[in-house]
Amino acid sequence: MKLKTVLAAALLALGLSVNAQTIIKFSHVVAADTPKGKASEFFAKKAAELTKGKVKVEVYANSALYKDKEEMEALQIGSVQMLAPSLAKFGPLGVKEFEAFDLPFIFDDTADLHKVTQGPVGAGLMSKLEPRGIKGLAYWDNGFKSFSANIPLKAVADYKGKKFRIQSSKVLEEQIRTIGGIAQVMAFSEVYQALQTGVVDGTENPISNFYTQKMHEVQKHLTLTNHGYLGYAVIVNKKFWDALPAERHVA
Repeated sequence: MKLKTVLAAALLALGLSVNAQTIIKFSHVVAADTPKGKASEFFAKKAAELTKGKVKVEVYANSALYKDKEEMEALQIGSVQMLAPSLAKFGPLGVKEFEAFDLPFIFDDTADLHKVTQGPVGAGLMSKLEPRGIKGLAYWDNGFKSFSANIPLKAVADYKGKKFRIQSSKVLEEQIRTIGGIAQVMAFSEVYQALQTGVVDGTENPISNFYTQKMHEVQKHLTLTNHGYLGYAVIVNKKFWDALPAERHVA
């Protein structure tokens, strides 16, 4: 997790010249003990420390406020000020370039990935969010994905005819079709029940999400494919950001 970028760019100077406390609602859809959950809690702690309590970040984990289909609109209308959605969420928003991150086996390793997210390409993608009322601050990693199912997935033929939950992404839909499966777009908060009841046969996720959502309770097999990247973008409502005094915007 690259928290320094966020802390420097968003909160280091937030509220330093303001008498009233600034409240930032930070909503996300995963458990508190995931990489994103722990990062958001650390972020809230450092925000309070660095601003001497003038900024309070309220973290709402596990879809407590909004499901992943709802949170982007909530940010755009100002119901929350900060999110860290997966990069796949920006395709349906109209920034299709982010769907390149959904391509399987596009990165050799984390170092290869960071050349993109921490370089000019990553910054350029973030800038494309601004016309949608969103200010991008940093990329956070959750790791690479694997496939689960109630049957062993040892060969491409094992995926044929099986229903797999995915995020809303044309690239991910094509990925599942290419290996013979059936793609099922579904909110993250609904996946456990869908796996339990057989609405879907399996899913793809990093290990942390499988474990913290207890998907191992309803899935017998996990195939360690590391086939695709799941990352997040820390974003804020642009109107909220722009309303801050200029001295708070530090590079």
